[in-house]
Amino acid sequence: MSKLIIVPTPIGNLKDITFRAVDVLKEVDLILAEDTRKTSILLNHYNIENKLYPYHKFNEHKKLNIIIDKLKSGNKIALVTDAGTPGISDPGFLIVRECIKNEIKIETLPGAVAFIPALINSGFPTEKFCFEGFLPQKKGRVKRFKELAQEKRTIIFYESPHRLLKSLKQISEFLGQDREISVSRELTKMYEETKRGKINDVINYYENNTIKGEIVIIVNGSKS
Repeated sequence: MSKLIIVPTPIGNLKDITFRAVDVLKEVDLILAEDTRKTSILLNHYNIENKLYPYHKFNEHKKLNIIIDKLKSGNKIALVTDAGTPGISDPGFLIVRECIKNEIKIETLPGAVAFIPALINSGFPTEKFCFEGFLPQKKGRVKRFKELAQEKRTIIFYESPHRLLKSLKQISEFLGQDREISVSRELTKMYEETKRGKINDVINYYENNTIKGEIVIIVNGSKS
């Protein structure tokens, strides 16, 4: 039976994968990978020998019909990204939507997603939160910060190391200098770090320390 299986992969530590996910990656006919080189490291670690097919944000529109045809032909295909759960700030939405249109079965495995451990580590309220992912780099960025200024729920952003300070300074400018934040990086890895405090104190810390790794920024909601 044809099926698309969404398979979360570790966000850092290779041990953070489920037994079921390993079984699926061994059994499917094809694995769609955001970066075949990075996925090969995971597969080699678990002695998984399977075919990899590049599927990422730069080719997903072009390759979509090819993959749908493979599924219609009766193949079971797994979708993975470099780290975490496909579809969460990574490719996944487009192919899932197309499978639904074509009445192709979809199965999503539970697994890692970076913002959950970062949110819990922050110590901020978790019963309600607003996930923003990566904000636009240019157009619409300032507008979105202004819209979030009165957001009462805990706010979650993803950010890259080279844009972290820019984002922190914009959070200070548009959400307020007294806002409490938590910045987690290198989650599940040897040098995992979470820095908590007033926004300007955190800015000062990262102005004087090396910034490496993928980053999750958690901002406490507005109290006004």
